[in-house]
Amino acid sequence: MRFFSYAAVVGAITGLATARPSEPSKHLRPLLEKRQQFPQGQPIDAQGNGGPILGGTNKELDLQNPDNLGAQATDNGMVPNFKWSFSDSKNRIFPGGWLREQVVTDLPASRDIAGAQLHLNKGALRELHWHRVTEWAYVYQGRVRVAAVDEDGKNQVADLQVGDIWYFPKGQAHTLQGLDDQNEFLLAFDDGDFDATGTTFGVDDWITHTPRSILAKNFGVNESVFDTVPSKEPVVSSGTIGSANVDSPNGMLEGNSSYVYKLSQVDVPRAPGGGGTLAKVDSRNFPIATRIAAAIVTLEPKGLRELHWHPNAEEWLYFHKGQARATVFLGGGLARTFDLRAGDTGVFPENSGHYIENISETEQLVWIELYKSDRVADVSLTQWLALTPPDIVASVLKIPRSVVDQLKKEKQVLIAGK
Repeated sequence: MRFFSYAAVVGAITGLATARPSEPSKHLRPLLEKRQQFPQGQPIDAQGNGGPILGGTNKELDLQNPDNLGAQATDNGMVPNFKWSFSDSKNRIFPGGWLREQVVTDLPASRDIAGAQLHLNKGALRELHWHRVTEWAYVYQGRVRVAAVDEDGKNQVADLQVGDIWYFPKGQAHTLQGLDDQNEFLLAFDDGDFDATGTTFGVDDWITHTPRSILAKNFGVNESVFDTVPSKEPVVSSGTIGSANVDSPNGMLEGNSSYVYKLSQVDVPRAPGGGGTLAKVDSRNFPIATRIAAAIVTLEPKGLRELHWHPNAEEWLYFHKGQARATVFLGGGLARTFDLRAGDTGVFPENSGHYIENISETEQLVWIELYKSDRVADVSLTQWLALTPPDIVASVLKIPRSVVDQLKKEKQVLIAGK
């Protein structure tokens, strides 16, 4: 009996799904690999097609993005850009930290989600504010205190550490404070046009644009109390750490109403396929999170996030560590491969086929997937084929029936590297 490896099966399927030139023999392959110049930052393939770049170019970016130069022969058609680097974002510096964003004007394909990195020094405060959109966040350095109040006067004050998540429904009042010497986290919002007017509302800003007599009447104090309120919206300001105890007569935001999910306290098992871990955090285990669903992924060296697509939303990604390669398939023969690394964001259009590969031999790849949805959902290409009548699959793809019979009927979410 002849056996087929899982990698060979996937290779057979993906190879037949897209027309491409025949593979060179194993004797010619080393010679052709020497002829191609993508690792040297030049658009010259193994057959000698293309030529050197003679005009102005950013050599470092060319070396980081060989697939932009044409390294993948299976890429085809004019596919728009689906990635952005936070390093290309304008950094806003404040007395207590800094902020940089990726919004739809940076990455036009990202309509559902906008992202940001926010750094807070010890005691620093993200001012009292609210948004017309949902806010989601993941702590990746230090500790952060969050404080929020809902429309019923229920409140929550919680200290989060690395790996923890918060979620504020739109319109909910909140503030943030750094607790360690240096604290940093990823922020996300369920509207790519996050910088649009009427999206964020700050208390300082509102008070300075309200008549003093109205303020005095509203709060039952003297008008002079507001003489020292900042006239310019601070966004982030220096502060000191005080007591976190605030009792509300209306109760606390806890249980299914909690705005906090302590992922740091969850033992995440290895994902099917054995290539790493994937922690889903959505409305099924974090009930308040009905507008943004998340997956936090760690992929071992040379591992593969299997070929799949998402039926319910576009996928927004933040790469925190490592180097990756991903090909996005848009249908109609359109496909483009992207090289991704720490600090990059990306977006895969809704229902577009794709994979993510850790291209490092030694380093883990860590990223976060976000969806404007109540749940994380994906359809596995291999599982679909395995659960379809095998003669149909063999006939359509023109592959042996014996290959189809070897396909796994369970998702292989993160495939271990060879």
